[in-house]
Amino acid sequence: MNTIGFIGCGNMGSAIARAVCKTLPPEQVLLANRTPAKAEALAKELGCPTADNEAVAARCSWIVLAVKPQMMAGVLEALRPVLAARQDRFILCTLAAGLTMARIQEMAGGEYPVVRFMPNTPSARGAGMIQYCSTGVTPEEENEFCRMLSQAGRLDALPENLIDAASCVSGCGPAWAYQFIEALADGGVACGLPRAKAQQYAAQMLLGSAVMVLESGQHPGELKDAVCSPGGSTIQGVRTLEERGFRGAVTDAVIAAFDKTKEMGKG
Repeated sequence: MNTIGFIGCGNMGSAIARAVCKTLPPEQVLLANRTPAKAEALAKELGCPTADNEAVAARCSWIVLAVKPQMMAGVLEALRPVLAARQDRFILCTLAAGLTMARIQEMAGGEYPVVRFMPNTPSARGAGMIQYCSTGVTPEEENEFCRMLSQAGRLDALPENLIDAASCVSGCGPAWAYQFIEALADGGVACGLPRAKAQQYAAQMLLGSAVMVLESGQHPGELKDAVCSPGGSTIQGVRTLEERGFRGAVTDAVIAAFDKTKEMGKG
């Protein structure tokens, strides 16, 4: 029996599959996708077998539901008979934003063990932030889940009522970080830097700044103040960002994403 199977090989599903294959032998990872060619391309890259959704649901101990929230009901409706026929233990793992574990159980037609986790795309590079919660899962199974995803990045257990908020910070956040890197690079180009160098400098700066926050234990505001010399260039840039509503815009982006996530969960 395959250890873990993926139903869905889109951006997030493939990111997690890549990380899992650094921990488990590829032959223990089964890939399925509604467009088989996508699963086959990822399988060729990772050395995994492919199958259809029904085979994943029938054979895998861990079933990763890497499908969009609006598609989840249809996918699980088709798998209900397969799941109900199983005599062995299995765990459903959902990445769907907004859908609670109780809702996943309802869609699947049984009170099956569920892990709900919210990774982000940097998980494919081992630099992800992954929040998770579970129901009906033993401590040993939770440890195994964390072991399988250990090469994806940092994992943090959270109560389910905080998962949506967390995913809007670290799950949506990479898109805004990329916007920031692009904007910094644009500024560098406007000042005369070649595009490739400006982009490299901006990306490495953001990476290093994140490491400073994580490893120093200092408040981001304190670290910001340390860069701002009296009468210097940086404080003038900070002043300009404040005038343009930089922090308010970022906060509003998180709240907008949170509201949308809650809306998707009602479907």
